[in-house]
Amino acid sequence: MFQLADEGYSSAFEQLIACILSIRTYDEVSIAVAHTLFAQARTASEMAALTPTEIADLIMGSSFAEAKAPQIQTIAQQVVTASNGELPCDRELMLSFKGVGPKCANLALGIACNQPFISVDIHVHRITNRWGYVQAKSPEKTMAALEQKLPDPEIIEIGMHVRFIVRLANPIKVTPPGGLESRLESRLESRLESRLESKLASSVLLLLRDQE
Repeated sequence: MFQLADEGYSSAFEQLIACILSIRTYDEVSIAVAHTLFAQARTASEMAALTPTEIADLIMGSSFAEAKAPQIQTIAQQVVTASNGELPCDRELMLSFKGVGPKCANLALGIACNQPFISVDIHVHRITNRWGYVQAKSPEKTMAALEQKLPDPEIIEIGMHVRFIVRLANPIKVTPPGGLESRLESRLESRLESRLESKLASSVLLLLRDQE
């Protein structure tokens, strides 16, 4: 979702819809699907004018596209009715939409509204626990722990940092096992942003070993 925001898809409505598309879907696929959908409809009014079938055709590739399509249209219609087509930065309103949980509401609020909410998926959960920063048994409990420990300016960015290192790790995961650690260390050294702490690199190595 950070990439889409950088590309100009930064409204609360666009970020919320993009997050719904990303559920159970690889990042590269969900971003491509979001581009296709937003090329036809970027606002709630434009989205509400589409039929669920039209939306499903546009988001094909996202997991459970046929289930997500009517949800997206209904959300768009509710935004048009309740907010004159502009989705406000209102967490309770977002959570009232069918198919929207804390992860997507927090992500939209963090990226689009710059509010200090954290979105915790399985990657953020696993890496922050392996880092030792929190000790929690579920993404929901990790989210609560991070909200207590992280200062507001860092809450939004930690998800971006974790997704960055997971993207670096994915291409390496399929290479032969010999020299995996040295190749990853070299790649992280050359490409990790300076603001990422070195402990995150170690967490990626642990994550990769679990996936082998």
